[in-house]
Amino acid sequence: MFKENYIALQTIIRKEWIRIVRIWVQTLIPPVITMALYFLIFGELVGKQIGKIGDFTYIDFIVPGLIMMSVITNAYNNVVSSFFSSKFQRYVEELLVSPTSAYTIVLGYTFGGVVRGLAVGFMVTLTSLFFTNLKIHSITLILLTVTLTSILFSLAGFFNALFAKKFDDVTIIPTFVLTPLTYLGGVFYSVKNLPEFWQAISYANPILYMVNAFRYGFIGVTDVNLGFALGFTAFLSLVLYIINVRLIQIGYGIKS
Repeated sequence: MFKENYIALQTIIRKEWIRIVRIWVQTLIPPVITMALYFLIFGELVGKQIGKIGDFTYIDFIVPGLIMMSVITNAYNNVVSSFFSSKFQRYVEELLVSPTSAYTIVLGYTFGGVVRGLAVGFMVTLTSLFFTNLKIHSITLILLTVTLTSILFSLAGFFNALFAKKFDDVTIIPTFVLTPLTYLGGVFYSVKNLPEFWQAISYANPILYMVNAFRYGFIGVTDVNLGFALGFTAFLSLVLYIINVRLIQIGYGIKS
């Protein structure tokens, strides 16, 4: 049984990678162009007017957050669109009638989202080198944070896809929840510069912890406790994984 599920896991991940590469013009290039515009407009043009945040230039401060924003968006979008398509075109039924376990199905799609998130993050990081000289304070923390974050939002995309009944449902969460949380997650500013009320509101935003942990890996500055940030991200990932597996087991959103 282990061997069959291992082969199934490899197959799902390979399918997701082939899908990403086959439509690379849609999956890999647009986020890189978008982030390049952010680097140019906010980092170079607006950033020169803002000056510095602490000891760092504005572009040095926002680059880690922009990289993380691209990872979050693409990990999420890859899974929600891929799994919903499998529901809509009904080929998910082939997985359900196979010996593949629910644990493997969720894990396979999650890894697919992680692959796209990390691939886009790497490309955006390379693009940022045209605008600034990236500093690296802790490569271990960078890799750990970006991996945990891409896992979490891949699982969140899977959760969204299970509940989605039409294509409009796929875009509601990214548009009205994910995007606002990302923009208000400390990507463009330090929480310490906000009034106390808005600081309290910001600390309720989970993305703030991921962005700050990732930023610390580059420039060694954070507004949050790193241990809590990593533990919180890992805990949310575990909870979402268990929920998604259970929903697959009972056939929620799949079986009519």
